[in-house]
Amino acid sequence: MQNLSLRKGQLTSVLRTRARGGRGGAFLATALLTAGCGYHVAGRAANLPSDWKTIEVPAFKNDTTQYRIEQQFTAAVIREFLSRTKYRVVQDTPSADAVLHGEVVSIETSPVLFDATTGEVTTMLVTVHAKVQLTDNRMQKTVYQNDDMLFRDEYQITPDVKSFFQEENPALERMSHDFASHLVANVVEGF
Repeated sequence: MQNLSLRKGQLTSVLRTRARGGRGGAFLATALLTAGCGYHVAGRAANLPSDWKTIEVPAFKNDTTQYRIEQQFTAAVIREFLSRTKYRVVQDTPSADAVLHGEVVSIETSPVLFDATTGEVTTMLVTVHAKVQLTDNRMQKTVYQNDDMLFRDEYQITPDVKSFFQEENPALERMSHDFASHLVANVVEGF
């Protein structure tokens, strides 16, 4: 069996070579071309009610001791909804078509990598557990719910205390952005 990891532009070359004289060229071409079936552009599915125009995203609840994590997650989710969907985010529950409630349930850290010479931790794995619920505001019906949304990210730790605190906020910002991206995709695409 040949290795089929191809760089951009090599697929056409491989298909031409196979189609000219190689056995199974038609099969390979069909298999590679149909392998993409089912994929679509994120944020374009119509799994949410078509008459929705607005969504409210109140501040997430923070059940952790991590300072302001709920603010970072809420802001990231709002930015993601604005950039990836047609919905306007509003701050008025009665006028919203839907309301997305979120709760950061826990945040855990565990060491992943250690410095071989000093034995100090160099990389930590951060795991966040969250709850999210999207409710149709008019019907008071839950449209999407995940009571154990799990998200993980790694970040580097430096032995220098000043540098450590400088890395913590960018790591949380990166994590909140990635969390929001996954959440909005799950809500919009219905996964």
